[in-house]
Amino acid sequence: MNKNRISPIPFDFNQLYTQYMYSYPHKTAYRPLSGISLKDYGRQLAGKGHGLYLHIPFCQSKCGYCNLFSVTGQGTEDVDRYLDAVERQALQYGEILKENRTGFSGVTVGGGTPLLLSEGQLDRMFAILDGCRSAGGQDLLEGGEPEWTIETAPNQTTRGKLRRLKEGGITRVSMGIQSFFDRELLILGRHHRGEKIREALDLLKTFDFPCVNLDFIYGIPGQTADSFLASLEEALVFCPDEIFLYPLYVKHGAGMEQKLREGMVLEPEKAFLQYSEASSFLRSEGFRQDSMRRFVRRRLASTESNGDDGSRRAGREFSDCGFSSSLSLGCGGRSYLGKLHFCTPYAITREGCLAQIREFEETRDYTQIRHGIFLSDEEMKRRYVIRHLLIYPGLPLESYRKRFNSQAEEDFSLLAKWKKEGFLECHRAGDERYLALTQEGLGFSDCLGPQLISSKVWQRMKEWDKWFCTGDC
Repeated sequence: MNKNRISPIPFDFNQLYTQYMYSYPHKTAYRPLSGISLKDYGRQLAGKGHGLYLHIPFCQSKCGYCNLFSVTGQGTEDVDRYLDAVERQALQYGEILKENRTGFSGVTVGGGTPLLLSEGQLDRMFAILDGCRSAGGQDLLEGGEPEWTIETAPNQTTRGKLRRLKEGGITRVSMGIQSFFDRELLILGRHHRGEKIREALDLLKTFDFPCVNLDFIYGIPGQTADSFLASLEEALVFCPDEIFLYPLYVKHGAGMEQKLREGMVLEPEKAFLQYSEASSFLRSEGFRQDSMRRFVRRRLASTESNGDDGSRRAGREFSDCGFSSSLSLGCGGRSYLGKLHFCTPYAITREGCLAQIREFEETRDYTQIRHGIFLSDEEMKRRYVIRHLLIYPGLPLESYRKRFNSQAEEDFSLLAKWKKEGFLECHRAGDERYLALTQEGLGFSDCLGPQLISSKVWQRMKEWDKWFCTGDC
């Protein structure tokens, strides 16, 4: 076991894991909209460099911790009917993409479990995506191919389907493993076992995808730092390019929520120890830590400029993600068009998800936006800070000033407080000065990030939570 430790946290451990901050604001802050058409906002998709996302909301089984938009028990005809609707949506969107000469730099297929689709359905899925990519008449960022990402799970990873992914141009495959230990997988409600994981990873290696990512969960009841490290050590045998580490969250609507009511206990102090050990271990094994979750294998020494101590600072170029636009296909994914964010209404339960899928399939005009949020200037500032601060190289202070005509540290007094407490530090790269999480601050991301949520968004999220519990809990 790696005995390195992060110093004791200055919080109550129960405050450490508040929520996963991967975007802002959360979908529970969205509300019904009327009179809004995608055609009026297509200019946000003009030119190159946009993202395209397709949501496949089908799974073989529902994991115990999952509160994402997905359903189980759907057959071939159900999936075909869904793809029919996605194709109609893509054709309507295609007219807008053509008018604005939209080019996508990244395409992501998430879920759900996209590889639950048959090989023939995967072929159809790629045809739909290719149609969207080519609709704008310009497809690539200057100087490079777009990244194609897809999610999979061990039980759905077959040779035939991986061949379809390779032929379809997939460059990054992300597999949810969570643990190599059957007992821990059973607690999580996963339906694969350790031997199936090994079989799937051996198969995945033979296709030589440019990037393979593996996901793991810590904080599982009964899990120890030793067992978590053992899973990571075994993962390295398969030479993944990226590893993501997620704390176990059990939110409203997840299957494990009932186990908590029956006496199952989550222990954040033990979870933090597991994270600390794992972070030190992966960095010692040549991974660069870009966020609380993301660890990237260093490939070439020439990319490790300024990496005098093997730190996470080396090698990751800045990518401005606060104002980038992304368009979503299907039911359950979100689109970001400047200040307008939209998606189908957030649902967790099987009944709620199925109702949204049926409504999506019956939609005639997919350009009408019926559910979302318009961000104020203040909320755009918060989004920009959250999107940059929690992932290295951090918040670009000069870029922030140019965008908002103000200073980030004056707009958000918390930043100065966190600097004083040792959670943030400044560093320079080229002509830009960045404010970034320290190694200690990284481990506290899910406690620090939510403190930047506005009171208005918090109120909307609480209203949704209250409505959900009143109707479904």
